[in-house]
Amino acid sequence: MAGAEGSAGRQSELEPVVSLVDVLEEDEELENEACAVLGGSDSEKCSYSQGSVKRQALYACSTCTPEGEEPAGICLACSYECHGSHKLFELYTKRNFRCDCGNSKFKNLECKLFPDKAKINSGNKYNDNFFGLYCICKRPYPDPEDEIPDEMIQCVVCEDWFHGRHLGAIPPESGDFQEMVCPACMKRCPFLWAYAAQLAGDQEVIKPENGDHQDSTLKEDVPEHGKDAVTEVKAEQTNEPCTSSSSESDPQTALKNQHLNTESQSGCRLQDLNAKQLIKKDTATYWPLNWRSKLCTCKDCMKMYGELDVLFLTDEYDTVLAYENKGKVDQAADRRDPLMDTLNSMDRVQQVELICEYNDLKTELKDYLKRFADEGTVVKREDIQQFFEEFQSKKRRRVDGMQYYCS
Repeated sequence: MAGAEGSAGRQSELEPVVSLVDVLEEDEELENEACAVLGGSDSEKCSYSQGSVKRQALYACSTCTPEGEEPAGICLACSYECHGSHKLFELYTKRNFRCDCGNSKFKNLECKLFPDKAKINSGNKYNDNFFGLYCICKRPYPDPEDEIPDEMIQCVVCEDWFHGRHLGAIPPESGDFQEMVCPACMKRCPFLWAYAAQLAGDQEVIKPENGDHQDSTLKEDVPEHGKDAVTEVKAEQTNEPCTSSSSESDPQTALKNQHLNTESQSGCRLQDLNAKQLIKKDTATYWPLNWRSKLCTCKDCMKMYGELDVLFLTDEYDTVLAYENKGKVDQAADRRDPLMDTLNSMDRVQQVELICEYNDLKTELKDYLKRFADEGTVVKREDIQQFFEEFQSKKRRRVDGMQYYCS
């Protein structure tokens, strides 16, 4: 018997113990994540009537638009109502997109929520994500053939997702960065290197397998104002990118940011940075919170952003963080307390009775759980069931013992 008890004790030590508080906290964390991603999107109405939505949760349906067909994206509501039983790819969020559900890209499907749509949304942008492929390796996620654990990071410019090991530079060890710009987008927007030297977080360059690291070159079709932003310097393999810590508490960083916030005599912050010798690598860059507010917004720079189709970089509300925060706030405002809703529907006598019952339940449950805490034992499902059975039994005895009088 003692051996059996010892075996049971060892088994209980091997089994992970999860407290009720842990479960509630995990549920709350998952709910907050869902609110962050989906909270800014309507789950009942198709977003098509809103035009090109600034940022929304999107999905692609491989059942209706398989690889080889035209890529298409659908909103949250249509993913529920029109594609509920289909195979979907979750695209997280994308900017300036209009729901495609039921348009000419869907041969045998009509949108149930908004059937009167144009045949095509010419302003939409698509990439391999709409077929469930990501990164420069063009692989699915999760990838059943990839045994290397790796975090996927979204580029703020092209909005594709990348494996951390395929970005050419390791994210800052502190993880203290808000956004990432992939190597291809850094090539397309070379003016960003001027700001990267001042703002982008410290990062270690990932050495290619052949040991050679080539400096990237400017594209010929980049506007002259953007070309002037970077003076390329021949860098040796051992050189590190000229970057600084993203911590605002760092005095040197604070001084650099103060310099960035000060307009030059010409009114262009970028021209102040042009005179400096900057190293430009073929890597991604990682950017701290509020880095967009440091970008110059003079007439020439705004024209350059427009030509490069990155005007959204000057908009702080374009960020995924801003979208997620809005979702959390909207969901918190919509949440209703069931107890308060029930109380508001009752008269005063019923309210007093319900509150008394609630307080009794809370007190008895607290006392019941305290016994387990004092004994250091785990609360099991049958323990909770037993508590409520006993509580209901006590309540019935109280009700049955009441005496009623008629006047």
